[in-house]
Amino acid sequence: MSAPEFSRIERIDTIGAGARSITITATEAERAALAVRFGLIAVDRLEATFAVQRDASGIIARGRVTAAVVQGCSVTDDPLPMTVSEDVALRFVTEREAAAEEEVELDTDALDTMAYDGNGIDLGEAAAETMALALDPFPRGPNAAAALRAAGVISEEEAKPAGALAGLKSLLGRD
Repeated sequence: MSAPEFSRIERIDTIGAGARSITITATEAERAALAVRFGLIAVDRLEATFAVQRDASGIIARGRVTAAVVQGCSVTDDPLPMTVSEDVALRFVTEREAAAEEEVELDTDALDTMAYDGNGIDLGEAAAETMALALDPFPRGPNAAAALRAAGVISEEEAKPAGALAGLKSLLGRD
């Protein structure tokens, strides 16, 4: 497996019980590579700030990921500028610990878990994945509805069963 496009390894031996703030920023080349990976027109900005500390359950990283990207409309491919501002709460565990763990959703405060191999956690990859997950997978621009109508695609309202059966209601004499 090749290294991620935006890799910022934080060595495990530098992480203690007290929280330490770490800020990372993707370079122009890293942003261009991320745009290709995630099928975006551009990644204009990607930054993250994490408070990282060790605890009994692993390495905890809490913070915020911010980004400015340009996505293509899922209908017209028109460029759509988008911004991301996501809180992130992660627990890094070794790959062995991750493999032994069962996937259980505890509550809304539960931390997402990421596995790491070696002597460090990759905060850059965590930021890149957070950005990608925050984006609308099917963004629609202002011209999308007209393009769909022109292609003969009906709206959700027109497709509802009541729309197809609306004529029967009047035949039965019920309002």
